[in-house]
Amino acid sequence: MSSLAPFQVGVTPDFYVDAEGRFEQALAQKLDGVSGLEYGSMPPQPGKQATAEALNQFDAIFCLSLRVDEASLRSVDRTAVIARWGVGYDTIDTEALTQADIALAITPNAVRRPVAEAILAFVFALSKNVRTQDQVTRAGGWRAQLPSMGVCIGGKTLGSVGCGNIGQELFRLAQSLGFERFLAYDPYVDPASVRDLGVELVSLDTLFAESDYVAVNTLLNEKTRGLVGQAQFDRMKPSAYFINTARGPIVDEAALIRTMQAGKIAGAGIDVFEQEPPAKDNPLFELDNVLVAPHALAWTDEIVRDNGLEACDNILAVFRGEHPPGIVNREVLNRPGFQAKLAQRRRT
Repeated sequence: MSSLAPFQVGVTPDFYVDAEGRFEQALAQKLDGVSGLEYGSMPPQPGKQATAEALNQFDAIFCLSLRVDEASLRSVDRTAVIARWGVGYDTIDTEALTQADIALAITPNAVRRPVAEAILAFVFALSKNVRTQDQVTRAGGWRAQLPSMGVCIGGKTLGSVGCGNIGQELFRLAQSLGFERFLAYDPYVDPASVRDLGVELVSLDTLFAESDYVAVNTLLNEKTRGLVGQAQFDRMKPSAYFINTARGPIVDEAALIRTMQAGKIAGAGIDVFEQEPPAKDNPLFELDNVLVAPHALAWTDEIVRDNGLEACDNILAVFRGEHPPGIVNREVLNRPGFQAKLAQRRRT
């Protein structure tokens, strides 16, 4: 590797604002002391929009939520991989990356269990009226002042919009909790691949009509934007709960607000919003039957650590001339331009 110029890793500037103190240890653990590799902050990127000039200074990008589109990639010929800290990549144009011979890699192993646990946290908190119990007790009240009883999850139906990495982990964790049925809507999943988990693949209409808990576990893209709207909420049981820890724009938030204001379903747990951060006067904040979190319910010491380590592993694979294990756009692997970037790293 000594005959090559140093492999430069750019850290997107939003890390230093939105995740300061949460990513540096992973970089130090994985990248410090690696001969032939250097890392540091990218130049400022106004509006979190990547510029071609900035990208072309680096072989790899350690990415939080930088937007990368076709315009960002014009004349970019150096960058080989964008390593996303997390699994969502709705801010990145994957087709444009492929055409530019750049791999996109994510961290599915790091997020799988923490997000599934976050969903179950909402399941229990909603079922047991945790917010109301807390409010009544703090106000000096006691059991007689509780407006309603909680519910047990035994015998209920757990549903998921999406049955990939996180959805399957959710069902795996929930197997011992006494649910009677597991339902999922996912047109891209082979029924045989989830049969051992006891998951029934059903239509979106059936999922919303028959589930007692509906959790959103799908990527945000043009096919899923607005996937859940008024028609879906109108099919839910009055006793059902809705949970979204995926991406806000998958759900028509105005329809959710109308549904919750009308009391058409029992409750909702919302960790993600159409606009983030949401406006302070968001109507969801005024509702006692809604629990909210700042897109951080899954943030734990472990997910922060593991997201960083896994993202670094994706970078190091490319540094060694190998395929990154968390690759999303696998079609880039067959492109001569990307192969040439890897071959250059394999020289001795």
